[in-house]
Amino acid sequence: MVSQIKAKISLFMLLFGVSSSNIRSILPHFLFNSNGPGLLKTFNINPILKTMTKLIIGLGNPDQEYQNTRHNVGFMFLDYLAKKVDANDFEMDKKMNALISKSKIEKTPVVLVKPLSYVNKSGKVVSKLAKFYKVKPEDIIVVQDDLDIEFGSFKNSFEKNSGGHKGVESIIKALKTNKFYRLRIGTAIRALEKAREQSDKKRDAFVMDFVLAKFSPKDQDVIKKMFPDIYERLLQIV
Repeated sequence: MVSQIKAKISLFMLLFGVSSSNIRSILPHFLFNSNGPGLLKTFNINPILKTMTKLIIGLGNPDQEYQNTRHNVGFMFLDYLAKKVDANDFEMDKKMNALISKSKIEKTPVVLVKPLSYVNKSGKVVSKLAKFYKVKPEDIIVVQDDLDIEFGSFKNSFEKNSGGHKGVESIIKALKTNKFYRLRIGTAIRALEKAREQSDKKRDAFVMDFVLAKFSPKDQDVIKKMFPDIYERLLQIV
């Protein structure tokens, strides 16, 4: 969508000889002057003037006992992000069942969200917020732990399946689509590969204990050193 808007603005500038330095002051005149040439219908540039709010959802469990666990790396990144973008303090929204903070990232309004529904039931919270803020799925970014990515690495994805992550499955089900962005922070280690070779019961028990285990101080340092790079990737999405 952004690329289409940029293309239309480039065409506008070419046709009317408008420089990049003057485009901001000239666009409103053509778009809103009732005597103008009707460029709003022709070029449909209006979306560029209405910056869409982005929902950034960090997945995690709310209780103190889960702080700094692998499953709560989404919460950990949102704490970093809130400080990075000088957001207001997270506040409890009982209606939405979430901790919410607001700010802007490069002029784009963002709502930072920590669902309080526990990871596996995050979908209901995300769906409520999407309706309240009138946000489309493609303007939602979910930050999660990922057992399929090596610890110390991360990936972003769009329109992908859940990969077995129950929280992501919940969001896909609630939104009725997988067309949203995800920042996937890797937590996989060699022991996890060995566990996957065991029986389903033993594997599932290992995975449950693994994701709910706290990062060691050393691993916390690794994660925190990743956050600036994850932030740079986030800028590409926002």
